[in-house]
Amino acid sequence: MLKGKHALVTGGGSGIGLAIAQNLAAQGAKVTITGRRRDVLDQAASDHIHPAVMDVTDEQAQIDTIAQAVDRHGPVQICIANAGIAEGRMLQKTDMELWRKIMATNLDGTFVTIREAMKSMTTTDWGRVIAISSIAGVRGLKGAGAYSASKHGVIGLIRTYSEEFMGQPYTFNAICPAYVDTDIVTRNIDAIKTRAGLSEQDALAVMTSQNRHGRLIHADEIAQSALWLCDPASGSVNGQTIEIAGGQV
Repeated sequence: MLKGKHALVTGGGSGIGLAIAQNLAAQGAKVTITGRRRDVLDQAASDHIHPAVMDVTDEQAQIDTIAQAVDRHGPVQICIANAGIAEGRMLQKTDMELWRKIMATNLDGTFVTIREAMKSMTTTDWGRVIAISSIAGVRGLKGAGAYSASKHGVIGLIRTYSEEFMGQPYTFNAICPAYVDTDIVTRNIDAIKTRAGLSEQDALAVMTSQNRHGRLIHADEIAQSALWLCDPASGSVNGQTIEIAGGQV
């Protein structure tokens, strides 16, 4: 389905990003994955998955790395803005250092990724931009104001650019998962254990209880949704938030 298309996946070395990269590659795409850790990226590499070390908080690194990927593999026609961090603190415990760290990664990073990908995408006659937001970007998440605000902002970008490029052959959508079985959840379980004095099982239950169907979501479920948005038959799905939470939010 995607033979010859060049896809860019930030945060593509593990978790949701890796699952999306692997599914895109299986459909014939040439996939550039980026992340901060060379060892993780190299483990994910294959004949169709090409690693590039990049920190999304570094604007110049994004400009240079994405331009180099375009030189090697052609215009970006699928942009998956996935890189992000998840940290939670209550209002009075949220200092500006944490606020700026989360915004720099989740919101600024997504903005620059999309901007740089569109430089080459607009030279083509087809393109898909998908940002990985969060259910926290739809409803807010208690104890995670900075994270929730950043993910609301990502949805704002997607809705704006879907209007900005309306009538052109490019779509912009956001996927909004609840808790997914990834390393981020594992780290959050450890944080909950420490903060609340809970067992690992009870800390996990805190997170799974937030998913309407009572279990963690598999990364491949998110990847399949991204793949559907890349299908030519999904060309009229534009400016949407695809909520994957096991039930109504």
